Amino acid sequence: MISVENRTELTEFILVGITDDPGLQIPLSLVFTLVYLITLLGNLGVITLILLDSRLHTPMYFFLSNLSLADFGYSTAVTPKVMAGFLIGDKVISYNACAAQLFFFAFFVVVEIVLLNSMAYDRYAAVCKPLHYTSIMTTSLCLCLIICSYVLGLLEASVHTWNIFNLSFCRSNVIDDFFCDGPPLLALSCSDSYINEMVIFFVVGFNALFSALVILISYLFIFITILRMRSSEGRQKAFSTCASHLTAVSVFYGTGVFMYLQPSSSHSMDTDKLASVFYAIIVPMLNPLVYSLRNKEIKSAFKKAVGKAKFSVRFIF
Repeated sequence: MISVENRTELTEFILVGITDDPGLQIPLSLVFTLVYLITLLGNLGVITLILLDSRLHTPMYFFLSNLSLADFGYSTAVTPKVMAGFLIGDKVISYNACAAQLFFFAFFVVVEIVLLNSMAYDRYAAVCKPLHYTSIMTTSLCLCLIICSYVLGLLEASVHTWNIFNLSFCRSNVIDDFFCDGPPLLALSCSDSYINEMVIFFVVGFNALFSALVILISYLFIFITILRMRSSEGRQKAFSTCASHLTAVSVFYGTGVFMYLQPSSSHSMDTDKLASVFYAIIVPMLNPLVYSLRNKEIKSAFKKAVGKAKFSVRFIF
């Protein structure tokens, strides 16, 4: 810490972590290492399969590959530091590193939000306008939606990071969480943080409301179209194309809204930690599993890639 004009400004923070129980350090380190490896292999595996298999060069998989990139990004912004805390007891994070962690976490989360909305529109076009799907989901529209997701992510992450780190932190440097997130950082500020809380509430609230409207309207039309289908096989196929996306949306928004759309007075840090673990670490692992296990084309591409790998190994030896 350094003294400037009789004020104490922080140069580093200490992350309390998930638990300080010594008996849980090794088991949790193994669990989180395994979760991160699955996240890493699952998301990068999905991206690789989509790049290599020409049958997957469609709008849905274009969005899915970017969704996997976003999952990998915001998991990587958080999980390695958590693992370092468990494995070597490194719970100190510098002021700048803390700001960077918050920025990249917010950036990739906003990218994921926009992508989930884009995928909802894609599913609407596929189910409700099948004959016009290729003319609706053009390459230029898909690129525009992807670029918008990253631009909005950059803007909102910048606003969110400036909003938090514009405050003065002169009380304690102990963050009652396992990564640098908005609510626990606000709790450390000695500034009047009412306006900053409202900024978070309105930005997150706008994202949640707008996303809910896009997804609800898209699926309202989808369900109406499905109910009008005469073929039970057609209905089942339409439901299967939407099931993975609906599962991903439900898991992602459920924990996100619980985390951020509460006033600070009603926050319980222990409860928030559990929600944060699920939101920041578990969800990025689940998405590739959800899309892979329920998707015949992904399974087929995986089997094809494994077959090619086996053939290459046999050819070499």
